[in-house]
Amino acid sequence: MIQWLAGFTPVTQALIGTMFTWLVTALGASLVFFFKKINKGVLNGMLGFAAGVMIAASFWSLLEPGIEMAGDLGQIPWLTAALGFLGGGLFLFLVDKLLPHLHPGLDMSQAEGIKTGWQRSVLLVLAITLHNIPEGLAVGVAFGAVAYGLPSASLAGAITLALGIGLQNFPEGAAVSIPLRREGLSRWKAFFYGQASGVVEPIAGVVGALAVTSMRPILPYALSFAAGAMIYVVVEELIPEGKQGNQKRHSDITTIGCLLGFTVMMILDVAFG
Repeated sequence: MIQWLAGFTPVTQALIGTMFTWLVTALGASLVFFFKKINKGVLNGMLGFAAGVMIAASFWSLLEPGIEMAGDLGQIPWLTAALGFLGGGLFLFLVDKLLPHLHPGLDMSQAEGIKTGWQRSVLLVLAITLHNIPEGLAVGVAFGAVAYGLPSASLAGAITLALGIGLQNFPEGAAVSIPLRREGLSRWKAFFYGQASGVVEPIAGVVGALAVTSMRPILPYALSFAAGAMIYVVVEELIPEGKQGNQKRHSDITTIGCLLGFTVMMILDVAFG
């Protein structure tokens, strides 16, 4: 796999990596053909797992190498990491306030972002699309960083990040399509919307790879930026959604899922990255 990918440009590698993550989203969405409903505890566990993966990836795949690269490039590591991290969080904050979206289980009156007349199904898909922007960006930046041959940026590490993001995209795909089926959409339409939530990842991935390969000094900022954006999604979206419901056991499942997701991504990064 590594030798095969090494023959492509960083931008093409980023496209391949994010196409993989999109495919896994589609595989998760395909569960709608087998299930019409999803247990609340299972859904919360999926969201917790996705949160854990994103937290671990934010440090081991993005912040840590970003800090090392800042030092290699003669920048002030802590300042670069702080500015990039906060910038990523601010970017997602603005997107969250502007992009119309609706979280599963909420009434249309609770839709966020600019008010529109869009259908409920579209708003539900856009809520998950918010999760996928920083994920695609992170994978793209990781592959773009390999072009500079820095010790902290390896092709194996970028592939590991893509695998980890893909792993947590499977439950995310199901978390979109199955609730849409429960909303009354046909299985095919629910599947279409579920996989469509991942379309933004290849776009964000290519943009991220192009940016860092064109301007080397922004590379550490870009890695920290992607980390900040992912942590924003975890704290603002995934954990609160996973904690919804009155039954404490569902909340506990979210916590356990988060621990498992963090552990899996940590093992992938430390052992293979």
